[in-house]
Order: sequence, then C-alpha cells, then structure tokens
Amino acid sequence: MKKNWIALSLCAIIALAAAGCGLQTPTAASASPAAESETAAEQQTAAPKPAADAITLVYAEVNPLDTIVGQTGTAFKEKVEELSGGQIIIDVQASGVLGAENDILDTMLGGGGTIDISRISAFSLSSYGAEKSVLLSIPFTFDNRGHFWNFAESDLAAEFLNEPAELGLGVRGMFYGEEGFRHFFTTKPVNVIDDLKGMKLRVSIDPVMTGMVEGLGASATVVSFNELYSALQTGVVDGAEQPIANYKSNAFQEPAPNLILDGHTLGAVQAIITDEAWNKLSADQQNILVEAGKYASAYNRRISEEAENAVLEELRAEGIHIVDVSDKTPWQEACKAVIESASANNKELYQQILDMK
Repeated sequence: MKKNWIALSLCAIIALAAAGCGLQTPTAASASPAAESETAAEQQTAAPKPAADAITLVYAEVNPLDTIVGQTGTAFKEKVEELSGGQIIIDVQASGVLGAENDILDTMLGGGGTIDISRISAFSLSSYGAEKSVLLSIPFTFDNRGHFWNFAESDLAAEFLNEPAELGLGVRGMFYGEEGFRHFFTTKPVNVIDDLKGMKLRVSIDPVMTGMVEGLGASATVVSFNELYSALQTGVVDGAEQPIANYKSNAFQEPAPNLILDGHTLGAVQAIITDEAWNKLSADQQNILVEAGKYASAYNRRISEEAENAVLEELRAEGIHIVDVSDKTPWQEACKAVIESASANNKELYQQILDMK
C-alpha cells in the first residue's frame, strides 16, 4: 500500500505551503503553527506546560492530521494552549479513531462528555433538525472560495453557528472553515456527466446529497466514511465525492483513479463544542476558545487553496485520470430539483447567501 508514503507526502506539501505563505491572525500578522514553533525554538521559549489543574478537551477529527482540516485542528489546539498558558489542553484525536462523523455527533448530542469538540461538515447538523445548515449543502451554492468566505466572515454566519444551541441540541458552533470544493471520483473513467448514470455512488445519510446523486442518474449508496476505501475496492460502490486533499490523503486514488472536477459543493466545515464542555469553562476561558477559533479559521483560509492546488498537481503527475469541467450548466440543471426542494423552507435566507458573491 502507498498510504504511508501518500500521507507523508501530503503532510510535507501542506507544511511547505503554510510556511511559505505565512498567516494572518484576526488581529495581526503571525506565522503558521509550525513556523511559530520554529520561532519559539530559536528564542529558546518553551511551549506552555500543562498546568496541574488543566482542563482537557477531546477534539475529534475524522480525517488524518496531514489534511487541511487536520492542520486546522492542530492550529486551533496550539493557539488555545498558547493563549491559556497550558490551562486548557486540546486532545486532537484524528483519523476517525473516535468513529465516523455521524457516530461522533450521536455521542456529542447524547451527552456523556467523552467527546467535547469536533470538526464536522457544516451541514451535518441538518440531520438533527438544523434547517439553516441545510443551505450550506445545496449544490452549486458558492461560486468560488471568496464567495464562501464572504459568508463565513459575515454576521449571517454567526446566526448559523448559533442555530444548534437555539434548538437545544446540546452543542454550539465556534468557527467555520473549508476543505475545498468536492468532486466525484470513480473506479471507472468518467469524462462527461452522462457517464455517472447507473453508477453506485457513496453518500452519507444526507437527503441533499442523495437527491444530488439521484439527479445525476446514479444510485445513492450509504457507506460509512471509514468503510469507503474497502467499498471501492470490492465494488460495493463505483465512486464517491470528496475534496481533493482528502481524496489523496485517504488514498482513494488507489481503488478509484478517476477524478472529475465538477466542484458541486464547497466542503464547508465548522467546529462545534458541547454545551457541557462550554459551560465548565470560565468566561475568560470561553473567550480564549473564541479567539483561537478566529485564528484557526484564518489559518484554514490561508492554507486551503495552496495545499489543494499542490495536491492536484501531484495527482496529475501520478497519472490520475483528471477531467476538468468547463461548463457546469448541465450539472446545475441536473441538480435543479434538489436545489429547489432544499431551499424551499428558507428562500430568503438562501438568497442572502447567493447575493454574497
């Protein structure tokens, strides 16, 4: 298997991209977490040691640490521990060791305190009644990254982040990020939209994604993310969709070496925290998490596109069959029914997002 080599390669790419571009914090220019560590070492300044009475918060991440979202989690961890002087420790558990995203959400919403924070797809809470979150999963909502960040940094985004708390779900959103546009990858070559017809495409338990796949003429097949690699190998599914960086980091190009860049949905993500964990923090400690969230969000915005582009070039060099989609009109037309149905209950709110271009 090439998984270990792939993971190390991607990690190096992201680290180089982050170190090369620097980072803007919410208030001032700053280096990336890796660069900050190097600067600290040069100044012989040790990282904050955990205090004897430190609060530890478990942070769940489905993807490996070398992905864009994994690096974002690390940035959040380092900033929290720095700002708190070691009073708050973020224990990042990556690569799905705490379960798939739905399992993690069930654990967090069910209480018990075993998982305090998680990075989730921005629309995952729609399955639990968060209607506003549904709007972020609608295909072809965001024209480009700038469009998404206009939303993510607006007052409207705060309204979306607060929705689960207002619904009494027991969690609250802290900050947004993204992991690139999502594209389909398949075990058999796909050159045009019609080639997807009849294929079994993996979906999560999400009606919008299911509607999109069915609109494309394919068969929506629910498979856990942790089981997707083997499902592609064994023919349980013929393809799936992921952001480019996650596609490679999880070695999906091994069983599915065909990628069509339709960019149907931006991989918007958010970090959430349980009310139980939030409420045991003092006001000052809560503010530290808020500031660290702003930092992590800015870091995510800075590295995402560069890291994704670097990975895409590697995939091309490896000989992966990659098809660029110059005209997305047929794709949008195929998804018209699910776009209309998913936005029906919040037409005005959805229009506000569309108008943020």
